[in-house]
Amino acid sequence: MTPRVLEKYKTEICPALMKEFGYKNVMQLPRVQKVVVNIGVGDAKVDIKFMDAAIAELRAITGQQPLLKRAKKSVAGFKVREGMPVACTVTLRGVRMWEFLDRLISLALPSIKDFQGVSRRGFDGRGNYNLGLREQLIFPEISYDKVIRSRGMNVSIVTTAKSDEEAHALLKGMGMPFNR
Repeated sequence: MTPRVLEKYKTEICPALMKEFGYKNVMQLPRVQKVVVNIGVGDAKVDIKFMDAAIAELRAITGQQPLLKRAKKSVAGFKVREGMPVACTVTLRGVRMWEFLDRLISLALPSIKDFQGVSRRGFDGRGNYNLGLREQLIFPEISYDKVIRSRGMNVSIVTTAKSDEEAHALLKGMGMPFNR
């Protein structure tokens, strides 16, 4: 079974983008390459339980085993030594990526209290979009009772779009709720 967002991309978004930007070939169309979800866990230097909890939550949200990231350099101001675990990250591609985007757009973002839409300033100039989420509790896979500490995450949507306008049209067609 194909995810809803992928089906919508193939049937509705592709023809609309071809018409809007004047593409002659289907291979010119912008598409989503990958989605990277990252959680920084600065508390892991105090107790490793925080890192274990973040890994379990990210695994529940994405359906894939997270990769542990360690500090490359020691920074005395942050009390971080080289080799200490500082973050966990997941790179989603294929069906899992489309399912995650579907859950993010249709379930997680609308469940944010006083949600006004996501900012258009998250584009990087090359057609990629970065979105910061304040807490992991917006995903239905996370149980409120099992959360040790509320923490934010960064979601990077990497596209093949050549410009921010193409990427915006792609994500808007998928249903990403942009403000203004």
